[in-house]
Amino acid sequence: MAELKIPISAKDHMQGNADAPVILVEYGDYECPHCGRAYPMIKRVQKHFGAKLAFVFRNFPLNQIHPNAEAAAETAEFAAENGRFWEMHDAIFENQESLGLEVFLLLTEKLKLSSAGLRQALESNKYTSRVKSDFIGGARSGVNGTPTFFINGNRFDGAPEFDELVAEIDGRM
Repeated sequence: MAELKIPISAKDHMQGNADAPVILVEYGDYECPHCGRAYPMIKRVQKHFGAKLAFVFRNFPLNQIHPNAEAAAETAEFAAENGRFWEMHDAIFENQESLGLEVFLLLTEKLKLSSAGLRQALESNKYTSRVKSDFIGGARSGVNGTPTFFINGNRFDGAPEFDELVAEIDGRM
């Protein structure tokens, strides 16, 4: 069984308590249709487990097949620097069918962030190293597609479906 090689740290984007009995990590790509289908399922899993579960999202843009994935990840990182990662994360997935610079700028404005600041960050590749760091950590952990999930540091190799994920999480509590 593959294990998470990069430990969870304060630099991760986490929802929930870091001391929760179960930490679910997703390596995801904002443009991946499978990640798009997993997005509402993860919300259900979080609601199901409540405080017993913490959720971490790490970037794993598959740039060769998803041309907007890198910019989407960098847009989420821009929002993170402004304390709005999860709002942007959700907004990007909820607008997955129309990703591109115009949508990223519109979402930025909706979150009352600077669209000029986002444009400058994307042009200067300000967040490229952060996204690449997540990607390299995923590759070191055996991630080769998205979404890939780890439960308490061990890769979940089952189907990314609600019932299978819940059963696996229950089994690791």
